[in-house]
Amino acid sequence: MSYVLFDESGKFLAGRVMSESDASLQVELDSGKRVKVKSSNVLMRFDAPAPAELLERARVMATDIDLDLAWEFAPDAEFGFADLAREYFDAKAGPTQQAAALWRLFEAPHYFRRIGKGQFRKASRETVQAALLAIERRKAVAAQIDAWAHDLVEGRCAAQIREQLYRILFKPDKNAPEYKAVVEASRRAQRSPLDLLQAAGAITSAYLFHWRRFLYEQFPRGTAFPALPTPCVDGELPLAEVAPFSIDDSQTTEIDDALSVRGLGSGTVVFGIHIAAPALAIAPDSPIDRIARERLSTVYMPGWKLTMLPDAVVQAFTLTEGRECPAVSLYVTFDEATLQATHHETRLERVRVAANLRHDLLDAKVTEASLTGGAPADYPHATELAFAFRLAGALKARREQVRGKPEIFNRPDYSFRLDRDDGLEPDGSEPVQIQPRRRGAPLDLIVSEAMILANSHWGGWLAAHNVPAIYRSQASLAPGVKVRMGVKPAPHAGMGVSQYSWSTSPLRRYVDLVNQWQIVACARHGRTAALAAPFKPRDATLFSIISSFDATYGAYNDFQQAIERYWTLRWLQQRDIAELDASTLRDGLVRADTLPLVFKAVGCEPLLRGTHVRVALKAIDTMTLEVHAALVARLDDSAETNASKADDAAEGDDDESTAPVAVQLAIDVAESAADQSQAEAADRP
Repeated sequence: MSYVLFDESGKFLAGRVMSESDASLQVELDSGKRVKVKSSNVLMRFDAPAPAELLERARVMATDIDLDLAWEFAPDAEFGFADLAREYFDAKAGPTQQAAALWRLFEAPHYFRRIGKGQFRKASRETVQAALLAIERRKAVAAQIDAWAHDLVEGRCAAQIREQLYRILFKPDKNAPEYKAVVEASRRAQRSPLDLLQAAGAITSAYLFHWRRFLYEQFPRGTAFPALPTPCVDGELPLAEVAPFSIDDSQTTEIDDALSVRGLGSGTVVFGIHIAAPALAIAPDSPIDRIARERLSTVYMPGWKLTMLPDAVVQAFTLTEGRECPAVSLYVTFDEATLQATHHETRLERVRVAANLRHDLLDAKVTEASLTGGAPADYPHATELAFAFRLAGALKARREQVRGKPEIFNRPDYSFRLDRDDGLEPDGSEPVQIQPRRRGAPLDLIVSEAMILANSHWGGWLAAHNVPAIYRSQASLAPGVKVRMGVKPAPHAGMGVSQYSWSTSPLRRYVDLVNQWQIVACARHGRTAALAAPFKPRDATLFSIISSFDATYGAYNDFQQAIERYWTLRWLQQRDIAELDASTLRDGLVRADTLPLVFKAVGCEPLLRGTHVRVALKAIDTMTLEVHAALVARLDDSAETNASKADDAAEGDDDESTAPVAVQLAIDVAESAADQSQAEAADRP
């Protein structure tokens, strides 16, 4: 009886020959299945033993073949497996020995290269040695992966995995042994990678995890600035005949803006908006500019910040009281009675700042009553602030006419303060204070309306000079219509202005620095500014800046919201808060009455939006930033009106769609937080 051994797509099979032609054979396998085999795929013909026995005995015999010895016996020229069998076993090597040689040759490509069906050539000695070393290394790595995985399951974490933690979780190299060890340990323990790494001690602080993850993603080369000289303004600037004052939080060091008022009681008042002017010293594409363009914005968080510019540069241009500071100033002349603007003028100058007012120290004193004469005004610059407040109200009312509806601030802002005054970076354990602050408070209104006035005017002024700038626009107040950035002036429906360009925060936002360069060119060159401005019409660099800024600013904003949520949860933990009063939103989400916190509460799903409830806090997870809560009681049956819903939509309030802001981790990717719309009502951090 005639049998054949043949190659079927890289698998070696054997069977009984049923029929044969010039080009093919009909072969019956041991299973009874009949297959058609090309003659060119037949490797060996034999009469005994039976195919099944041959295959079984050959596989066992192949494992006993010493590859080093086989390599020594193999000819230097091309050879077949039968040739090696006769050299290795004996000159009369039978079918079983030949099949064993075939299997062993096929399984050892580092010793023998396959060059045809059943044909081989032995590799050079150097290649074999290198391949053997590589095999040993792979075995060692596999053993290391196994040991690391075992340790993780047992609750221990190797230093190598700890050092690669953020790469493993968020930007993994799937061939890296550290990553493979975490995957293997996760499979063995049937636990998520994050849970497993926490249990093994790789993550010891939720705060540091959030913070270092952000640094890993946004500042992979670290946060230190290179040693660079601080640029100076070329030439002498005239000293302004005003004494401006700034209004900021006590923690603010990048004081970008100040205000001045002249001519009170004369019938004509000149309102000055003075902006710090780093653009007068920092040249586009200079080393300092490249740093600013890489960072694009200051990163703010409770108790800490990463500035866009080196501290020496900030200190050289921040509007500190008692100092003469370079500034780009907008002077707007108003009729004191009607508050109608009659003249605008932009100047490059020095201003001697009279005072740095701090709203957190003055909010309780600077009230609507004190500003309108209904209460004593016991604070600096009271008369100037009173006019500025009256002007801000008029400007806001005019914007609201264009906007088509009033701006309603129906929720407070919140300020976070950590009880730590050593100037060191927080570690997440600090006691935290959260204070509500009414949105649209008088000092806020004064500053925000002044900045909107400047940003709107300068945007139109640049367009009139045919000088491109970076604008923010919003086509309408319809739900879902977002604010967009572009290089052409367009209406901003949310603001109620014809155009709006960020220009008033050049120390902490790169877009503002870019626009300030363009404003400086207009102030210096007038009608020929388009030729002198750093950025020309249709400049591709502006589009690149917009793209980078949008992505980076969004990432910074997401992080700021997440880290403020962390501190809100820590506030709850530090005070052992078990229940909260809240108002329902939708789909079971609720908003805390006195905290910046949105979360899901079981049992609130069927309630109407705006229902006042009390919820019990079952668990708080500062790693995922999640709150597990349940309804305790309904405090009333009220639900908000459709008008209030529309107001929230117009404000771009997307807390509902993004809450809870949780860090969703997987071993392959880190999901980015949902897109957040930017608050446009106040030009503040």
